[in-house]
Order: sequence, then C-alpha cells, then structure tokens
Amino acid sequence: MVLNNKLLKQKGKRSLADEASRSFKKHWQLYLIVIPPVLFFLIFKYYPMLNAVLAFKDYNVIKGIWGSEWVGLKNFRLFFENPMFWSLVKNTIYVSGYLLLAGFPIPIILALMLNEIRNGRFKRLVQLVTFAPYFISTVVMVSIIMLFLAPRLGFANVALNYFGLDSINFLGEASMFRSIYVWSDIWQTAGYSAVIYLAALAGIDPTLYEAAKVDGASRFQKIIHVDLPGILPTITIILILNVGSVMAIGFEKIYLLQNPLNLVNSEIIATYVYRIGLLNANYSFATAVGLFNSVINLALLFTVNGLAKRFTKSSIW
Repeated sequence: MVLNNKLLKQKGKRSLADEASRSFKKHWQLYLIVIPPVLFFLIFKYYPMLNAVLAFKDYNVIKGIWGSEWVGLKNFRLFFENPMFWSLVKNTIYVSGYLLLAGFPIPIILALMLNEIRNGRFKRLVQLVTFAPYFISTVVMVSIIMLFLAPRLGFANVALNYFGLDSINFLGEASMFRSIYVWSDIWQTAGYSAVIYLAALAGIDPTLYEAAKVDGASRFQKIIHVDLPGILPTITIILILNVGSVMAIGFEKIYLLQNPLNLVNSEIIATYVYRIGLLNANYSFATAVGLFNSVINLALLFTVNGLAKRFTKSSIW
C-alpha cells in the first residue's frame, strides 16, 4: 500500500509537470508577457517587504538593516506608550471615516444622476466639469485651497465681508481642518470615481429597463429596483477597498495643509512617521509605526471582505 501511494504521488507530480510543460510550450507567448509584471511585483513590491524586519531592530547605519541589533517589540512598545498614540489613531480614523461616510455615496449619486440625463451635450459637459479636477496635482490643489481660504484676500472671506461678517482663518481653526480636507477631496475625485459606476450602469441588461417601463415604474423606482441592484457588486468591491485603506489616508495633502494651529486635528500616523522617520532619522521606530498601520489595514480588509461575502455574495476573493 505504501509503495502504491508513493507511485501514485510520483505519477501525479509527473503529470502536473508534464501538463505545465505542455502548457508553456503551447502558450509561451502569453507566459512571456506575464513575466515582466511578475518580476516588477517581486522586485519592487515583495522584496522590499523583507526590510520590514527593521521594525524589530535598533537600526545602525554602519551595520545595515540585517546587521543591526535585534530589539524585538521594543519599538512597538515605545509607540503604544507614546502620549500621542491615541491622538494619532483618533485623528487618522476620524479623517478617514469622515471621508468614507461623506465621499463614498456622492460618486454613486452623481453616476445615477448622469445616467438619467438624456441630453448628450449637457451630460458630456457635466462629466467634463466633474472629472477635470482629478487631474489637478496635490500641490496645486493645496495652493488653490490656501488662496481660496486666505484670511484677508481669499474668496471665502471676501464673500463673508461682503455680507458684513468677520473674516475667518479657516486653516488656522483646528475644528475646520477635517471638513476642508474631506470636501475638497470629494470635489476633486467625485467625477473620477463616478466613471466606475457609470461603466457598471452601462453593463445592466436593457431588457430590465423595458420590463420596468412596462410595469409602469417611475424613474426613481427604476433607480431603486434596477440601477442599484445592478451596480451593487461594484459598490461592494469599492467599499471593501476603501475600508481596507482607512488607516492609509493620503500623506501629501494633509502634510501640506498642516500648520501649528491645526496640528491637534491634522497630525495623523502617516505624517508622524514622516517626522519621526525622515526628519529625526529614527528609522526603526518609524518602520514599526508604519508596520502597525499596515497590519490594521490588512485586518480591516479581511474583516470587511468576509462580511461582504457573507451578506452580499460579492467579495475580492
């Protein structure tokens, strides 16, 4: 029996190897096309992950990453015991949660509204106006925000003064920082995000609309009973990806909008890692903080993906 099992395993291995060899000979062009992206991910994505071991070491420039002293979880303990820990986590979650709650439904609503427009020229104009801000770079976008909200000559304060109201230092008010960041981001990205849902709407079977029309459904009823169920898988996937990156909110824009007056609400994990890791050259501690951030994101991704798979039957894997 043992010999028979070994022979069967060897035959199975040989058959798999033979099948792989035949497949490669038959489709070698396709395999050749796949090799560059696979190498790209291995070299520039997966190989650098090995250096995450820096989070468990006391980095020494002379000794290098692998030669530095092993300190275990010391850097993580320093972060968890840091008085700023809860403030950083709170600010990161608040900004990300605010952006998710306010920004996620708007592209869906915009796509549904555009899908109902029958005037082709007006529809293209609206798409152009809403899509164009996406191509504005982060630095230019921040400059626009600063000029628009400038305390003296900014358009917002000029408008307030025109109505007899006092000027407001918007970027100097910590309580206003999150709203400024979130709504400017929504204005910039809503049109681009709506394109994904428009593509999903275009894939809905036209016979469903015809059946709804025969049944006497109104436009709103068509949206509720045809459009939304038709794009639900797309909505689910986008939601999973957005929740999975809650802790990885963009660094550049927040860092550029920061100033000493709003730092209490604008300092997030990403900007803290930059200050500690690059400006203070504490690379081990910064790597530990970044690794903690990534682990939380990964846990959220698995959790939301599992819930989505259970309740909507749609998931990433």
